[in-house]
Amino acid sequence: MTITPLEVDHRSGSGSGSILEVRDLTVTFTTESGTVSAVDHISLDLREGEIVGIVGESGCGKSVTAMSLSGLLPRSARTAGSVRLHGTELIGAKEPVLRAVRGRDIAYIFQEPMSSLNPVLTVGRQISEVLQVHERLSRKLTRDRVIELLTLVGIPSPLQRIDNYPHQLSGGMRQRVMIAMAVACDPKVLVADEPTTALDVTVQAGILDILRELRDRLGTAILIITHDLGVIADIADRVVVMYAGRVVESAPVDELFARPQHHYTAGLLAASPAPGRHAGTDRLQEIPGLVPVLAVQPDACTFAPRCPAADAQCLGSAPPLTSDQNALGLLPGHAFACWHPCGKPPTSAKELKP
Repeated sequence: MTITPLEVDHRSGSGSGSILEVRDLTVTFTTESGTVSAVDHISLDLREGEIVGIVGESGCGKSVTAMSLSGLLPRSARTAGSVRLHGTELIGAKEPVLRAVRGRDIAYIFQEPMSSLNPVLTVGRQISEVLQVHERLSRKLTRDRVIELLTLVGIPSPLQRIDNYPHQLSGGMRQRVMIAMAVACDPKVLVADEPTTALDVTVQAGILDILRELRDRLGTAILIITHDLGVIADIADRVVVMYAGRVVESAPVDELFARPQHHYTAGLLAASPAPGRHAGTDRLQEIPGLVPVLAVQPDACTFAPRCPAADAQCLGSAPPLTSDQNALGLLPGHAFACWHPCGKPPTSAKELKP
């Protein structure tokens, strides 16, 4: 595998244009108790060499959004809207088209690698399957490529580890194997769903370093799904905040941490531990209530029942995702869905980096 550096202005998100364009993505599930709205008219772009984080509480629609990009949702899901990869529409595409895209153009790093990897196959065999499906290499070239991939993701002694089974590896090394599988075919888009879950801080930092290096060396665009704002502060260029299936705020990472406008974003920041806070003086603040499970998306702000600033307007109509840059002095690309933006932040991105 030939790897060459790619010069991209990652912090501004500039590159050769959008690789992935999502417009009005809506996902509903048919259940025994009725239809559940999981994602409601989500729109986002992912540019070459850019890392975009999607953050929110469990149940807000992050993983459903990620899985819908390449048709990985179960048959009970109903998907509408548009997902374009380099201009090719994926919503409604036939299964052979989606099968060709998965692993080659859009690859996934799933959470909990111990349950994602096959326990009865060696890690080399599992990485080889991706290459054999999409690259059709000989057995020798495949093994050479697997060793190269294991080296790329920082696994020591790759000649030995290629014949190991998942249970013979640590949690961090299993996660690195998942990354090696995901980047085997140099995908245009890499979707990392909670890639640092259940890992200690040192291993977590190593995984994030690998993702950054892969972005810099391969130019891969990365969509990282997480509930950890520390991870977002450390690695993301832009942030999309989701709540109850909707985007409530999006902005460049430093701008979002410096000037959150939606009260949900501010609540997440206030509830996140930071090294500068001391027990007994700066206590973490909880967001009261729970993320609602919605049968039908209401014509109202879904966060209103939990929001300290909610009024009759919030309960009576849903705010559009918009940006009042002139009035609030926001940077370009900072958008929010709130009738009463909150302004000053409780923390900064640097404070939350692990």
